[in-house]
Amino acid sequence: MRRGGVGHGFESSKRFAEHGFGSSRRSSERGFTLVELLVSLLIFGIIAAAGVSLLGFSVTAQAAASERLGEMATVRRMSALLTADLAQAVPRITRNEAGDATPAFIGGAGAAGEPMLAFVRGGWANLDEQPRASLQKVEYRLDGRRLERRGHAMLDGAAAGDPAVLFDDVERIAMRYRDKDGWRDRWDPARPDAMPIAAEMIVKRAAMPELRLLFLVGTPR
Repeated sequence: MRRGGVGHGFESSKRFAEHGFGSSRRSSERGFTLVELLVSLLIFGIIAAAGVSLLGFSVTAQAAASERLGEMATVRRMSALLTADLAQAVPRITRNEAGDATPAFIGGAGAAGEPMLAFVRGGWANLDEQPRASLQKVEYRLDGRRLERRGHAMLDGAAAGDPAVLFDDVERIAMRYRDKDGWRDRWDPARPDAMPIAAEMIVKRAAMPELRLLFLVGTPR
């Protein structure tokens, strides 16, 4: 009776195993199937591809932001320099290298090959205490695709010094000048010591939006 009971239980366990219902220990020792491994690799590949794409986007965005911030800093430096120069402009007639008198303020239309701006400004710092005046003659010129600023060591008879490049890749510059009668494209008054009230500069650079800047000239009159 006892043997029959044991035999019956053994046969039941054997049939149970044959139908795939083994013990939990045996099931845990089987590992992953091929399908499970392929699914895991697919999920890992998707996550890795998303991570690489996100990293590439972050690097591109950071480079674009750095370039944009650099362009903004260049515009601020140029604008600050022009603002300081024009705000301290004085009606001082000078002489060129040939000894000819030149107007106190020269204002061109912005074409290449001619002085776009030329005038005398005050407040020239003299940290080295050199024997010179506190006035300086400066000029702005479009040389090819570069906007340059040049300073003169002396007010009369001296050549312009080495240029400082303010902008490059310049496609077009347009200038206008304001007096009591309105705006004009060139500054050519009858009086050589006459100066405009304000100046407007429109700059178009390659791959950049058009930039419009306004400046006051000299002290309020």
